This record gives sequence, structure tokens and C-alpha cells, in this order.
Amino acid sequence: MTFELPADVQAKNASLCGEFNQWKPTAHPMKQRKDGRFSTTIPLEAGRTYRFRYYLDGQRWENDWAADGYAPNGFGTEDSLVKL
Repeated sequence: MTFELPADVQAKNASLCGEFNQWKPTAHPMKQRKDGRFSTTIPLEAGRTYRFRYYLDGQRWENDWAADGYAPNGFGTEDSLVKL
């Protein structure tokens, strides 16, 4: 599964965090493309729904603007959902 984050987030660094990596910011760093977008591809099991978010510049969380859905989390915000 490929995850992409647009350049509009105006970040220098981005990481993909979610249930699939125990929300560890160092597990899936994203590569910045020439046009400013960030992306990464990771293997995920089909037939499941995963919670995830992006961690930007080691200080702020961002949801995926094109997620399959959103679900409340225990921090008073929402997590993005991807359904495979």
C-alpha cells in the first residue's frame, strides 16, 4: 500500500505511524519527492482496516485528507482509516 502526503503540509520530515507499526515515528519514514510530496510504500494484509496518521517534523500530527474514513481516538482527535 502506498501512502502519500501532499506538499501543502509544509513539512521538512514526515513519518507514517499506525496500528501496523505500533505508532512508532521511526518505523516508516517517508521520502520527500522533488515536488514536495511525501510517500512511502509498506506491505499490509488485505481484508482489514487500519488506523494511521502522519507525524510531521517530530512535533505535529496530520490526518490523510483522502482517507477511507476517520475514527475518534483517545486523544480527542481522529485517526485516518485505510480499508484494504
